[in-house]
Amino acid sequence: MNKTTIITKLADQTGINKADVQTIVENMLELIQQTLLENEEIHFKGFGRFCNKKRSQKIGRNITTNTAITIAAHYVPVLKMSNSFVQQVKEKLKV
Repeated sequence: MNKTTIITKLADQTGINKADVQTIVENMLELIQQTLLENEEIHFKGFGRFCNKKRSQKIGRNITTNTAITIAAHYVPVLKMSNSFVQQVKEKLKV
């Protein structure tokens, strides 16, 4: 599913104009990005938490030249799913 599909489904379910839903979705995504850039977390109870995770400095390898390179410490944005949501997925999609 992509952003266009989500916008279409939300517009159909709520009866709100598709252009208005698109504005809301894009503003929400922008707000999430800005919040993470300010190194703050976003919690959605029962869904998950957006946060920044620090990755330590490590030694990597350039496979083209087969030389070791140092990868500096850095932050990456992550989404940690809530335990209740993870359990729901496990129950629904049993193999």
